[in-house]
Amino acid sequence: MASSSMDAKVEELETLAAQVVDRALDRGVDVAEAIARAGSELSTKVRMGEPELVEEAGHRGIGLRVMKNQRVALISTSDLTEAGLQRFIDDAIELVEVSQEDPFAGPADPEQLADPVPAADGLFDPAVDEVDAATALDWAKRGEAAARAADERITNSDGSTFTRASGAFAMVLSNGFRSGYATSYASLVVTPVADDADHKKRRGFHWTARRHLAELDAAEAVGEEAARRTVRLLGAKKVPSCEAAVVFDPDAGRSILGMLAGCIMGSSIWRKQSYLRDRIDTEVASSLVNVVDDPFLPKAPGSRPFDGEGLASRRNVVVENGVLKTYLCDCYSARKLDRESTASASRGGGGGVGPGTTNFVLQPTDRPADDIIKTTEKGLLVVQMMGFGFNAVTGDFSRGASGFWIENGKITHPVSEVTISLNVDELFKRIDAVGDDLDLRTSTATPTFRVSRMTIAGS
Repeated sequence: MASSSMDAKVEELETLAAQVVDRALDRGVDVAEAIARAGSELSTKVRMGEPELVEEAGHRGIGLRVMKNQRVALISTSDLTEAGLQRFIDDAIELVEVSQEDPFAGPADPEQLADPVPAADGLFDPAVDEVDAATALDWAKRGEAAARAADERITNSDGSTFTRASGAFAMVLSNGFRSGYATSYASLVVTPVADDADHKKRRGFHWTARRHLAELDAAEAVGEEAARRTVRLLGAKKVPSCEAAVVFDPDAGRSILGMLAGCIMGSSIWRKQSYLRDRIDTEVASSLVNVVDDPFLPKAPGSRPFDGEGLASRRNVVVENGVLKTYLCDCYSARKLDRESTASASRGGGGGVGPGTTNFVLQPTDRPADDIIKTTEKGLLVVQMMGFGFNAVTGDFSRGASGFWIENGKITHPVSEVTISLNVDELFKRIDAVGDDLDLRTSTATPTFRVSRMTIAGS
């Protein structure tokens, strides 16, 4: 879909959302907020050179939040016929009448709204929308073929998947806000399989993802790197249980940072579901740790011009030189905590609002990632983690991991079937090296970093 067509789609959705808001207000609610979305997704998968999946879908719907006497109701529908919209409004009115009052409920202050609304530059690429099934299958085939040809030890494949998604959305609020924008995203994942000497299957993977099609890595390069990452897992074994340094590569590090993201949400704080309660302006990490939530990074997956309540986006410094500076709050959690909104509201397709991240990033340094390995006397490089073992209230953390053993600054052999553990509060404080290899393929991202000491449970 050309950019001009997508602009027209945004305008059409704005009109629809505005009509729904007006109709709800006419029925006597105090506040009406509508979000309308439309888009399409294409997913293709190839395995051993043959197409295994071609799936394309479109969606169109609207979500509504209404308030009356500080009672709140949420409702959504994909039936946009006149009869469907009438039932939609009727149901919203019925729900709000039976809801309980919430003294903290309410819209954003009109004086806080984005005015003028910033432009949403670089978030949509028409070329992504134009990728058809044949082109997507070609991407997947080329990626898998390159992986299989790269090394004779690649004997099988879990497939190669190319996906693309694009869409438009518009938000209209009865406090005066009205705007929308379009987004796009495309990705290629290649997952080769190699046979190990003990007859175990070793699966590695590599992937590329961007908002703009031309900025994806070449399919062949993705496949070759996926093969390299797979065959280097051959011969993996356990290591004796010990305490040692643990280095997280960017894929594994993203999961670690994601735990922090959940614990600095205003909703987690007021619900007392975070180990970071009452920790503002205290040390929560080493001085090397600087974490920002930045919606302005060009073409990044989480970038946006305004938040889910119409406030202009802002860059929030969450951790500065190891010190916790803020929680991320929407207007509701800000009221609960007697704080100011950080323009961090996220609004779901069903109309619900809560705090969320944009581009949540551990800031890189100028230290080469390879140097972190070279200066590690003994430790584990983690490239994959399995399971989920994290208690947000206490900070306790334990997960299965695989990767590579490091001795005297060199990788000696692959490692599997081990568990790493440490309280997250201590984990962030023990970070003693941060690399330069940040890659914004996802909205939560880290460069390579090292934790000086963790418990590694092996044989």
